Parts: sequence; C-alpha cells; structure tokens
Amino acid sequence: MKWGVIVFPGSNCDRDAHDALGRILKQEVRFIWHKETELGDLDGIILPGGFSYGDYLRSGAIATFSPVMNEVISFAKRGGIVIGICNGFQMLTESGLLPGALRQNHSLSFICQEQPIRVERTDTRFTNQYESHQVMGIPIAHHEGSYFLADNELKRLEDRGGVLFRYCSTDGEVDANSNPNGSVNNIAGIVNEGGNVLGMMPHPERRCDDLIYH
Repeated sequence: MKWGVIVFPGSNCDRDAHDALGRILKQEVRFIWHKETELGDLDGIILPGGFSYGDYLRSGAIATFSPVMNEVISFAKRGGIVIGICNGFQMLTESGLLPGALRQNHSLSFICQEQPIRVERTDTRFTNQYESHQVMGIPIAHHEGSYFLADNELKRLEDRGGVLFRYCSTDGEVDANSNPNGSVNNIAGIVNEGGNVLGMMPHPERRCDDLIYH
C-alpha cells in the first residue's frame, strides 16, 4: 500500500508514523506538507499526533483549515483509508469526518503513560488481526483526550458498532477506574459508518518497535 503522512506546523509524531509504516511494516510512505493540494495515488493517509498550530483555539481546529485537509476530506468521502492518531483524531472530529469532540482530560492535566485498551470489534480492516476483547498496552500522551458525544449520538455510535477500542484494566475490565481521561463509555477509538476512517487517542506507532518493547 502507498501511504501519506500529513505534516502540520507543530506535528511531532509524523516521523514515528513514517518509521512505523516504512521501516517496520515495509509499506511505501511519504511525507505530505500541509500546504499541498494534491495527494497523488495514495491508498491511505495518517494524520499524526502532536500539537498542530500550537493547539491554539482548540486542539486540531486550526489544522482543519490547512489546504491539504480539503483533499483529505474528499479522499475519505471516496472511501480512502484515513487514520487520525491523537491530534489527528482531534482533526477528524473538528472536520466532521468523525462524530464527537475531544475535551480536556477530567484531571485537567497532561497524561503520558502506557494504557491498556480493549478491542471491541474484529471484523474491520483495522482490527481483523486481533482477538475479540484482546487487551493491548498502548502509550497515550494528551491533555485534551476526553471523548465526548451527546447521549442520542452516543447511542447511535454504539448501536452501529462504531467503537473499536475502549480504555480498560490489564485484565480487560471497562469501568471508571480504568478510564484515564474521562471519555464517555471509556471510548479510546472509533470508526466512521463507511469503515474507512479511524480516530484513536492512543499511539500505536509508539508500540510497534521490538527494540523498545522486547
């Protein structure tokens, strides 16, 4: 597959994502500057973590006005694969590609730790290599990572199976004690109705190098 990693002013996980795709997963990948207006023949796009535009106004809000985002939105609407990680997830909600919003953590402080998450579905292109309710330890690093969605929309999201990952304990229990940031229903990652746009706060690109974790 051919991947593009979008680079915004303030991105700081773009190289991690590029390294994970290229060196570790052996995919064809290139950086795309936020002012570009053509994506070329890509199969997938990564909106990486970081602090785009210094997180001014709201995290991810200003990035949605970058020229490249018009192309990203069109790409997603045509069925192209888009993955937003942390700040990228915030961009996806700000641009309307995913429902909801990311608010300040309930602790009102920055959180940086390894966090267990549970796989809720295994029938998607993003999760079909996992077992049902498999638990993984994935790093999180955010200040505005508390996912929020109004009750009626939350029910719709849950009913259609839009939640792919939930924060949990090491043994897979989903409760308030295993919720690091106050996200509704312990939601850590969601997918759109078309199944091609994924947003998640945890950083999988920081968890895939054997040099670090083995």
